[in-house]
Parts: sequence; structure tokens; C-alpha cells
Amino acid sequence: MSTARLADSTAIVTGAGSGIGQAIATGFAREGARVACADIRAERVRATAERIRTAGGEALAIAVDVSERSQVETMLTLARERFGNVDTLVSAAGISARDSFLDVTDEDWDRVLAVNLKGLFLCAQVVGRHMAERGRGTIINVTSQLEGVAQPHCAPYLASKGGGRMLTRGMAVDLAASGVRVNALAPGLTNTNLSPRDTEEGRRYTAETVRHIPMGRPAEPAEMVGAALFLASGEASYVTGTTLVVDGGYLAI
Repeated sequence: MSTARLADSTAIVTGAGSGIGQAIATGFAREGARVACADIRAERVRATAERIRTAGGEALAIAVDVSERSQVETMLTLARERFGNVDTLVSAAGISARDSFLDVTDEDWDRVLAVNLKGLFLCAQVVGRHMAERGRGTIINVTSQLEGVAQPHCAPYLASKGGGRMLTRGMAVDLAASGVRVNALAPGLTNTNLSPRDTEEGRRYTAETVRHIPMGRPAEPAEMVGAALFLASGEASYVTGTTLVVDGGYLAI
């Protein structure tokens, strides 16, 4: 019998083309899951799936815009055609827009909320219906340590992540009787392509944030995998409606 924590299970991971989503997809595969890797960037998500297959795992690459219901429905169909029933959904797709609140455009607001919040809703509803019909499943919404605290120049991102926290709670309450658990994973500052390091202002923001982190550094994407594995596994069988914060102590101060 396999000792892998996710053996004989199937997971869909959005945002799997890079960063935290990619780390979780490859980490789940190492623990025995068949992984449907989804991302809007087709080339990058194909590379993630190939990395998993090269390491001996099973993976499927799916190009998807999580803000479009028809594409999310196709994502589930393709995953089920390849792997059968879906046991875990990790919604890690996310974007940001950095600007002073008074300078935020309608387009930036709409796109950040569409991906970060509507995307959580669509993926969870589409995949959650399948899980509820089976009477089992686990949904993990990747939010942020900023779901409950503010920082400058990221109002749309803050709104989307705060909404994700409450959406997770509402989903958990509604789906509990169906045997579906719903939780959030809230990373702190992590070295991904969303980290604002390409400008002087971004580097200053990163340095100021690091000074506030008791552990004194940003996280690496791989450091989010253990928390996601716990939430996806039977070890968390009585955990639903909560947020697991992985932030190096940022919110402890």
C-alpha cells in the first residue's frame, strides 16, 4: 500500500504555471496525486505538467481563464475525462495591480476582482457541484496575509483577498453537509512573479515588508506546499471554513 498522502486521488490546481500554484501542483504529484495543471499561460502550464511527468507523476496541462465560466467548465470536463473524479481543487490563480487608490482604473479593478474573486467563485462552484454529487472533496482557496490587513497601493488586491476569505467561509458553511471541506491558504510575502521587485518602489515595498517579518525574509513557493498538503489530506478531516496563514510571523506583530 502506498504511503503517499494523496495516493489514488486527483487534484485540479489553477495558477499552476508558476509560483505557488506550480509548487503545489508538483508537490501534490510527489505525494501521489494525479494533477490537472491549469493556467491562462498555456506554455508555462505545459512546462509544469512536463516537469511532473518527467519526475514520474501523472499530469495534464489545461489552458484556462478562471474568470470565464465556460472555460472553467471545460477545465473540469478535461480533468474528469483524463483522470476520473476530482478530489481536490486548489485555486491559486491570481493577479495584482499596484497603484494609489485614486489612480486605479476601472479596467484594473475589474480584472483583479474577476481573476482573484470571481475566479475563486466559478472554480469552486463548478468543481464543488461535482464534489457534492459524490459526497466528498476538498477545496483550497489561495488568498493572502493581506486578506485582513492593509498595505499601500494595492486596494483592488486587498478587496479581492478579503472577499476570498469570506467567500471561503460562506462556501464552507454551505457545502459542509455535502461532505465537501473548504479552507483558505493565506501566504505571506513570497518570491513569485507577483512580488513587486521590478521597480524602485517595489523594491522599497519588499524591503519594508521584510523588516516586519519576524523570520526576516520572504517565503519560497515550496514553503506553501506542506500547508496545502495538510488541508487536502485526511489529516484535516475536521477542518473547514478556516484560513491557514503561512507568513513567517507577519501577523503576529
